[in-house]
Amino acid sequence: MKVFVTGAGALLGQGIIRALRRSTLNARIIVGDPSPLSAGLYWGDAAHLIPMAKDPAYLERLGELLRAERPDILIPGTDVELPILSANREAIETTYGTRVIISSPHVVSIANDKWLTSEFLRERGLGFVPSCLPGDEEVLIEECGFPLIVKPRIGARSIGFGIMRDRDQLKRAIAEQPGIVIQKYVGSEASEYTAGTLTFDGKCRATIVMRRDLRDGNTYRAFAEPFPALSRAMAQAADALGAYGPANFQFRLDEGVPRIFEINARFSGTTAVRIHAGFNEVEMCIRHLLFGKPVEQPEIMPVTILRHWSETVVRPGELITAPERLQEEV
Repeated sequence: MKVFVTGAGALLGQGIIRALRRSTLNARIIVGDPSPLSAGLYWGDAAHLIPMAKDPAYLERLGELLRAERPDILIPGTDVELPILSANREAIETTYGTRVIISSPHVVSIANDKWLTSEFLRERGLGFVPSCLPGDEEVLIEECGFPLIVKPRIGARSIGFGIMRDRDQLKRAIAEQPGIVIQKYVGSEASEYTAGTLTFDGKCRATIVMRRDLRDGNTYRAFAEPFPALSRAMAQAADALGAYGPANFQFRLDEGVPRIFEINARFSGTTAVRIHAGFNEVEMCIRHLLFGKPVEQPEIMPVTILRHWSETVVRPGELITAPERLQEEV
């Protein structure tokens, strides 16, 4: 089989590639990214430069590659590609015969916008974080007090994140940073978790929960255990969300309640980490979609995972370049 993974320069895309390499699928891995200096481009069996998702030429170039490579599966490896690929999933699958592992535009929009995430969870009686938009902050202050959190409604990692300890700080953040959501500060750094789920036909089929330590918004230490109660809570949230395949839930325990503060309608930056606990979600997903194998809950092995830097060496003459036509356009 052939699997096309985009975002070879992103932690997410690289994690998907690593999960494929650690699987028993024996897949030919095709990778794509806008930059020739993306390490993941050199991990695949074939590599291509593609425009940024915001580039008007993105879909056309991707279509050229899908027509040439004919992959069985396309997996997006960046957040910015999710809206455009979700909106065009049916056309891509029909035109190129390639299955796209991506959720509906409705699910992607809920996950991409942290205000919509909070409202979605609140309306369904799930573990939400009390939140508001600028203009309604006094109600939230009355309900929760300080500290409060501000963060972009649409954003990644810890960019734009701030802890507000009084009204003056909050007013400055509202004035200086448009497009934010204001939230209760819940739990503590010691009670933060990340969870992965696989959902098909409206039912969550498998979950993994890991406690985590963060650095620059990414998980750099993870502690996997079965966590049965937390896994059930995440499965309930996944059932409500109705993703197509993978979703990622990030939450903190707040007085024993798992409060979800972020949802990602995709595989996770910790996808490659989860393999060490016996949870290869990429392989499970592909085996289900291509071979009809039921997704079954694997046994989660208790492990501590310590992440670290590594290197990819590119020798003279190995640097990937764009086709001549694209170089002329640039």
